[in-house]
Amino acid sequence: MSTFSIIIPVKPGGFVAACQHLKKILPDDPCYEIVLAEGCAPSQQRNLAAKAACGDVLYFLDDDSLLGPDNFTLCLDGMNDPAVAVVGGPSVTPVGDSWLQQLFGYALASSFGSGAVHNRYHAAGLTRKTTDKELILCNLAVRRSLFLSLNGFNECLYPNEENEFLERVTAAGHTLLHNPSMRIYRSQRSTLRAFVRQMFSYGRGRGQQALITSSYPVTSFIPLFFVIYLVVALMGVKYVLLLVPLMIYLTATFISSLWVLRRTGRPSSLLLIGLYPLMHVVNGIGLLWGLLNGKPDAVQDSTIRIRKIKLLGVPFLENTM
Repeated sequence: MSTFSIIIPVKPGGFVAACQHLKKILPDDPCYEIVLAEGCAPSQQRNLAAKAACGDVLYFLDDDSLLGPDNFTLCLDGMNDPAVAVVGGPSVTPVGDSWLQQLFGYALASSFGSGAVHNRYHAAGLTRKTTDKELILCNLAVRRSLFLSLNGFNECLYPNEENEFLERVTAAGHTLLHNPSMRIYRSQRSTLRAFVRQMFSYGRGRGQQALITSSYPVTSFIPLFFVIYLVVALMGVKYVLLLVPLMIYLTATFISSLWVLRRTGRPSSLLLIGLYPLMHVVNGIGLLWGLLNGKPDAVQDSTIRIRKIKLLGVPFLENTM
């Protein structure tokens, strides 16, 4: 039977809700270990933890990822095919989140809000071959042998390190799977300010990834094109035809918000009318920022501490939580 190494990067002294959850649902399972990597350079933390791991499969979580007890079985079902190197699932907003966090979750899970990556945030469809667009690092399982052979994550990138890595996996001829049932629950940002920072960071990461890979897919740059269009339209507002695309966009924003309202029954969904443009503009500005600042350097943290709080074949170690 395959074994798992669950890898969780955490800030020094940070609370690890994922471990508390795992301790409740799988306290004595001999087939997995938990490796914590404490530090301030997440990509480097994950790479160092992967080298210290002993499992056949590396299961990457964030410190607040709450996964279901069937995720390991679902992962192995996918990896029964030797061509499959990576299996992942969505990160779903918990029902107990505040109305504002739910609103952020609706925006991220909407195809209008997040485009090609929206399936990272809701469970839809059947298990399928996929690309990096549908996979998210807080719920991602990778064969350890392949991860090490490809030298892991690019430590110059954070975020978007998993996207660059998954592109290399695909280029090497391996298959990626998205299983909607292999979900984790993870709370959204608790304030609008934090959500804006998140959108900016995602855009910046995409821009930096493009510089590193010399790949500039048009769909990934739509938010930046939107920002450029807004600047041009505002400068030439006297030309009515320039405003036509904006009217179409605002109409689509309204329709998408009504669709979410119809699906959820929550009046707060109408606030998406303002949230959609905000997230698109901020993401586009972040992308531009990433491009203008050039290729990033690796963030090195010499203080990273690797701890195994559960070993393969034994229960949780005492006094390690």
